[in-house]
Amino acid sequence: MLTIFVFAPIGSLIALLYALFLSKTTRKFDEGTDMMRQIAQAVREGARAYLKRQYRVVAIIFGVVFVILLILSLNKLLPTFVPFIFLTGGFFSALSGFIGMAQATHSSARTANAARTSLNSALRVAFAAGGVMGFVVVGLSLLDLSVWFFLLNWIYRALPTDERLLIITQTLICYGMGASFQALFARVGGGIFTKAADVGADLVGKVEADIPEDDPRNPATIADNVGDNIGDVAGMGADLYESYVGSIVAAMALAFAAGLGFSGIVLPLILAAAGVLSSIIGTFLVRTKEEASQHALLFAIRKGIWMAGIVMAIISAVVIKYVLPGNFNFYWPILIGLACGVIIGYSTEFFTSDTYRPTRAIAAAARTGPATVILEGISVGMLSTVPPILIVALAIIAAYYIPGGATRPEYGLFGVAIAAVGMLSTLGITLATDAYGPVADNAGGNAQMANLPEEVRTRTDALDAIGNTTAATGKGFAIGSAALTVLALIAAYRSQIARVFPAFDFRITNPQVIIGLFLGAMMPFLFCSQTIKAVGRTAGYIVLEVRRQFKEIKGLLEGKAQPDYAKTVDLCTVAAQKEMIKPALLVVAVPILTGILLGPNGVIGLLVGALITGFALALMMANSGGAWDNAKKYIEKGELGGKGSPEHKAAVVGDTVGDPFKDTAGPSLNILIKLMSTVSIVFACFILRFALFK
Repeated sequence: MLTIFVFAPIGSLIALLYALFLSKTTRKFDEGTDMMRQIAQAVREGARAYLKRQYRVVAIIFGVVFVILLILSLNKLLPTFVPFIFLTGGFFSALSGFIGMAQATHSSARTANAARTSLNSALRVAFAAGGVMGFVVVGLSLLDLSVWFFLLNWIYRALPTDERLLIITQTLICYGMGASFQALFARVGGGIFTKAADVGADLVGKVEADIPEDDPRNPATIADNVGDNIGDVAGMGADLYESYVGSIVAAMALAFAAGLGFSGIVLPLILAAAGVLSSIIGTFLVRTKEEASQHALLFAIRKGIWMAGIVMAIISAVVIKYVLPGNFNFYWPILIGLACGVIIGYSTEFFTSDTYRPTRAIAAAARTGPATVILEGISVGMLSTVPPILIVALAIIAAYYIPGGATRPEYGLFGVAIAAVGMLSTLGITLATDAYGPVADNAGGNAQMANLPEEVRTRTDALDAIGNTTAATGKGFAIGSAALTVLALIAAYRSQIARVFPAFDFRITNPQVIIGLFLGAMMPFLFCSQTIKAVGRTAGYIVLEVRRQFKEIKGLLEGKAQPDYAKTVDLCTVAAQKEMIKPALLVVAVPILTGILLGPNGVIGLLVGALITGFALALMMANSGGAWDNAKKYIEKGELGGKGSPEHKAAVVGDTVGDPFKDTAGPSLNILIKLMSTVSIVFACFILRFALFK
């Protein structure tokens, strides 16, 4: 079986080589005029400066956690290599985000310049840039996991097979913790930066000064474009990196618990490699015609995702038949995961695209002012949670019972875990459709600031509107896969505790479990409160700074003077670094404190409660935010009043409320529920030793 394992590192290398090919392809396109190049360079420098400062702060925190993990491992509470794999998980998560950000900042001007020629050219450039992010995430995560698996298998080769595989799976879980830890800082810090800049730019520029979006007179414009790259590209890349890794390591841990041995443990890695090939094939189908409608643009992107899913369904049948002979029933959960992702995508599209009634209803509500826009948007977001929750519920039932969960629960739990792997197997192309959106958004800003013809901005706006929908789809996809992954992680935690603590009691009548459920249900709301307040405070600084510059820099609003872009970028950077610490540390501390005070039974309740409310709240926030944004763009296209109308200003207020919903608090919740689960697993032995209740 070691022979087939080599497909995992080979798949990772193919992904990285294809990312390099896409990067070189986009670099062949011209960045356009001198002004377009200067704007792109300013955004590039701002994004790099922010990430360097963020990584310095995060490195200190990682150092502290490394020392804690090292002390635990020296006291035999953790496997020896856990502290080191934790560091590599965080490092490669950060690296994938940095590479994706670098590619995005080198592609925005090229996309704007390509839009001077045709819509299809602009789509190809932006999508290729997003593809770099997608395949770097897949390639780096799969490569590092493969190297660690091979290394640990060799180091512990003298141990009995079961003991060796137990140590390997326990160690790899902490790789997911490192990736999740970095992703949380990237998502929260980047989300605070980008949405504070966006909100500040919109409130003073569009609403107060009545100037267009991305107008070069607005001092927050460059900060807004920088934020798109560090929050929606680097942050989102780190986010889905940990989603991808989390699903794989959870499935590996449950394969061991199910007694599937070496074959079952390597199966998620082989499926991930198959997903690389499927995603590459799918990317060649993404193209469109000139003057395409939003529906046609969405169809162009969907074609690639469909093809990737079909190819993955075919390859995975062969993989299951060869890797797990006699257990072909595990093939069906993979198909269930693939189908679940597609259906969640359709549901998200329905609630966030202006092609359909919900978003148009929000736009129509703008006739009566901002209050009705906000009310309609919240109601749409709440309603949008129904289909994905029902879909995931059906997927869990099917993935559990089809492999034989009724008679062998461990098979059922592995079925749920492998469904999550199937759902994320085509992440290369799925993430490409997500990451291309910020590139198109930046391209529109570049076109506006460089005073390109109106038709260019029309094309980039069309791509940006689709980007809002695909980004919302990506968030729904991420939280849907997180629900399956966290369920698998909770099962892995329960299995680990049960091995050393036979008195484990997860009955709903246990008061420790009930208290844990309440605490877990509270956590997403507490976390969102912290992150939304952080955006509000930081946006307040930007609003005051933009107002100051409009007032004090003579001739700025008349276009006769240049704003101080660097000042707003620096304000956002400093505030985001400060604001991201508290919510991130809260996520790590609560599971450990709950374990000490309530024992492992309370931790199970905590994780289940956080999963249930976090899943629903994340869907509601992501979809309401995406719908508000596209309702605004629907009005800007000339519907219901057009730009500058009272309806437009009301929609801008709704979009401003939705910004921290969809790009800061909402997408961070899937990291919250997974990081709490991995922290609980990693600190399980520590909790058992020091818990007040057992």
